[in-house]
Amino acid sequence: MGKKICILLFIISLFLLLGITFAGGTNIKEGLWEITMKMEMQGMPMQMPPQTYTHCITKKDMVPQKEEPGQECKMVKSETKGDTVSWVMECKTREGTVTNNGRVTYKRDTFEGVVKVSMPGGKRGGMEMTQHMKGRWIGQCR
Repeated sequence: MGKKICILLFIISLFLLLGITFAGGTNIKEGLWEITMKMEMQGMPMQMPPQTYTHCITKKDMVPQKEEPGQECKMVKSETKGDTVSWVMECKTREGTVTNNGRVTYKRDTFEGVVKVSMPGGKRGGMEMTQHMKGRWIGQCR
């Protein structure tokens, strides 16, 4: 009798856990987001001012990115675990391929994250920079 109850409790617990996992999804509010990005680059004599832009974010496209003219970008890898989205994106520029390795964690109508950017440098060698990102939901997409 005790073994049957343990098995039954285990099965109920498993269904509850699966229900919570699939029902919740990523804790993100879809819509227009204001994103502030602060860049750090080693060897830079002075701090660059933060940049702010807007981007429409949905559950189908949760990577906050700034559209840059003259760049052809492609998502190499994207993964969602709980409220955290991580990705690898490659963008072709005149100087070569720029690789973005990013991760953001959503908290309903805000997020924080970091992107490591690797840029080609030709004979001088490549450069790396770190972008710290904060986002906040500001309304519906236009």
